[in-house]
Amino acid sequence: MTTDIRPPAPGADDDTRALTMRRFHRTSAIGGNTPAPSFDALPPGPRWPAFAQTVALMRFRHQLHPWLQRRYGDAFTLNLVPGNRPLVLFTTPEVTKEIFAGDPEIFHAGKGNSILGPIMGEHSLLLQDSREHHRARKLIMPAFLGHALRGYRSMVASVAADEAGRWHDGEEFRSLERMNSLTLEVILRVVFGVTDETRLARLRPAVNRTVDISPAILLGWAYPRLQKLGPWRRTVENQVELDRLMYAEIRERRRAGDLDQRTDVLSRLLLASAAAEAEGEQGLDDTELRDQLVTLLLAGHETTASALSWTLVEVGRSPDLLERTQRAVDEGDDAWLEAVLKEAMRLHPIIPMVVRTLMEPATVGGWDLPAGTTVGPSIIYSHQREANFPDPEVFRPERFLATDGNEVPALNVWIPFGGGVRRCIGAGFSLMEGVEVLREIFGRYDVTALGTDVPKVRNITSVPRRGARIRVAARR
Repeated sequence: MTTDIRPPAPGADDDTRALTMRRFHRTSAIGGNTPAPSFDALPPGPRWPAFAQTVALMRFRHQLHPWLQRRYGDAFTLNLVPGNRPLVLFTTPEVTKEIFAGDPEIFHAGKGNSILGPIMGEHSLLLQDSREHHRARKLIMPAFLGHALRGYRSMVASVAADEAGRWHDGEEFRSLERMNSLTLEVILRVVFGVTDETRLARLRPAVNRTVDISPAILLGWAYPRLQKLGPWRRTVENQVELDRLMYAEIRERRRAGDLDQRTDVLSRLLLASAAAEAEGEQGLDDTELRDQLVTLLLAGHETTASALSWTLVEVGRSPDLLERTQRAVDEGDDAWLEAVLKEAMRLHPIIPMVVRTLMEPATVGGWDLPAGTTVGPSIIYSHQREANFPDPEVFRPERFLATDGNEVPALNVWIPFGGGVRRCIGAGFSLMEGVEVLREIFGRYDVTALGTDVPKVRNITSVPRRGARIRVAARR
């Protein structure tokens, strides 16, 4: 997809505002050009008003998915606003595999993610489909392959060491807050390559305000008049400020003469864009760069922070598990650290589902579904399905170790990063970051969980409601 929108000139704050507002108006309607299908012949589901179903899905997802499966079986339909659009969720690995393998020209993920449009932008990798998605992924992918990941590792370890080094023996705190701070620092340095403290101090609050919004804000984007009211207006104002800062970083980086010496994602994307243009292909303009960078920034920040905070709580509940994890740190056993992180992501899903919108009629899970239907596997239910994970309520990292007689969960069973051609481009980075952070923390401290915690929905992610409180004590 191309666009006639051009990024603002340096210092053109009015142009930045106009560009931000135009993005909100354009992307609020993404996915709205496909007629809403009839609910006839769809899998069964509740008959509550569409608004009530939407609120239940966004606010009470962890209770709703299992209840719907018990009530209606392995396929069920929800009726969502705006436009009374059906969402059909499936709960078996066979259908999950079928959806992930679906023709990307028919199974559009971008339209399924349209609620993120006003924040991410129409060029976001999460909102693109077909040729546009393939082109963007081709340009971005090299920044997250093996060689690049190895280059980021030392930076992540340094940021993690700085954070853990500020903790005190016997200190009690909400680990989610510390992990949010840590992962934001990592993503700002890795994605933008920003190390100047003045710039970081301007970016941090704008990013945090973007992340810390309720589902009601996201739902409100479907109703443009709300953008002038209270919390919706404040979100728009924050987006104007974040856009201003991001365009300034992009413009300055384009003028840098040492891009080939830099290792951050922005510099890598500029080099890849220049190489594409040299071969007669379309590169990335500033608006596209902004959308992709915001996507990487937000998708790689709170999701990892929430996974890490749940990991600290789960390990902190068991002295035996703590001892095993610290031994893994001492012995350099990264496989165990990754298994601990993966098990936390299984037991405490950060994202509830993976969705695709059908652009043509298709048969999914034995159901003949019309065009316009949104379909997807429930991550929440897949991760607690007894047939997928025996004793699913038990925290057991051994599930993810390829030992004799143990098969690691298949990619259509453990699905926090989605699957198929749309699998999260930052999956490898997220796991690498998590391992480095856990190594620093458990190498320095004994961790004890304080009380219990339950998930709370924030924007589209789930985080520990009480902040995943822990106590740390220096290892002796």
